Amino acid sequence: MLTTEAHKAAARLLLEAERSVKPVTQLDQTFPGLEIADAYAIQKEVIAARMAAGARLRGHKIGLTSKAMQSTVGIDEPDYGHLLDDMFHNDGDTLDASRYIVPRVEVELAFVLGRPLRGPGVTLVDVLNATDYVVPALELIDGRSKYPRRIVDNIADNAACAGVIMGGRPVRPDDVDLRWVGALLFKNGVIEESGVSAAVLGHPAMGVAWLANKLAVFETTLEAGHVILAGSFTRTVAVAKGDVIHADYGPLGSISVRFA
Repeated sequence: MLTTEAHKAAARLLLEAERSVKPVTQLDQTFPGLEIADAYAIQKEVIAARMAAGARLRGHKIGLTSKAMQSTVGIDEPDYGHLLDDMFHNDGDTLDASRYIVPRVEVELAFVLGRPLRGPGVTLVDVLNATDYVVPALELIDGRSKYPRRIVDNIADNAACAGVIMGGRPVRPDDVDLRWVGALLFKNGVIEESGVSAAVLGHPAMGVAWLANKLAVFETTLEAGHVILAGSFTRTVAVAKGDVIHADYGPLGSISVRFA
């Protein structure tokens, strides 16, 4: 692994990229030998700096949940990032596109926990029992280091997470078959993507179970009240100033957001 000082230096680069809205060179070029363990250590430094500046942890996101996406980046499991309170937006909000470098959106389900979850050994049923409600969500993703990039850059960059928009109709986890929650993603009135949530590891709750078990290694618990983005079940859609995004989840309602 790299040194702690290298982790801190890499984190400073990512923080400055976000502040200046200018991507930095891929970290694995600046820090040769960068490994996945280093990438998570860098992510931890970035989040620690954000929280020291006043941000509050509100949950986690899970990414790369499909086998197809995992194979393209050379890994065999998902990755994860942190959700801070200043990343959350409301249905109907207008977002400033100039705050982001290469903004894109993904269609997901958010699990809001009613009870803590801590691995190892967390199962799908454990996740459903611990979940207060599930609600539609859009994840706004961005890249603070340049593309194309390897998995280590994605992980270090908080798994590319830049924002969360939640909306639609909350449901109890046993009110519907979560595998068959579908969505249509519109950009400027045109359908760009569609999918069903079973694309996330066969069941979106499996992503939450994976995360709880993964974080157990670090003695970290998924806390009651935290939001867990379970993973995208559509491809990403690029957005820019002037775009209007609308995600229709059928019986679970919809989410709209505008970029200005």
